Amino acid sequence: MESLKKNDDFKRVYETGKSYANKYYVMYVSENHLDHNRLGVSVSKKVGNSVVRHHVKRLVKESYRLHEEMFNSGLDIVIVARKGAAGIKFATAESAVLHLSKLHRILHS
Repeated sequence: MESLKKNDDFKRVYETGKSYANKYYVMYVSENHLDHNRLGVSVSKKVGNSVVRHHVKRLVKESYRLHEEMFNSGLDIVIVARKGAAGIKFATAESAVLHLSKLHRILHS
């Protein structure tokens, strides 16, 4: 799994991508014209302290990693955590990520 790291990459996805949201996350998806996906996770200080923010990031990245083969390739995906994501368990986080992926129609069976 490759990560989005540069601020310009995040900005491009925000500006050119489509977004869908649920209770815990907002997911932006944009084509990257590569043969693989890149994932970026953004968790603001509103969500919690650094320990909480890092935990939320790990939950999202692991949810994606476990289902990576189900995703279409050639996408930049940015997932922004909402305040409610702070106290959730892994199963809930995983379900929320998959729900947004289905809304974007970026999963193949």
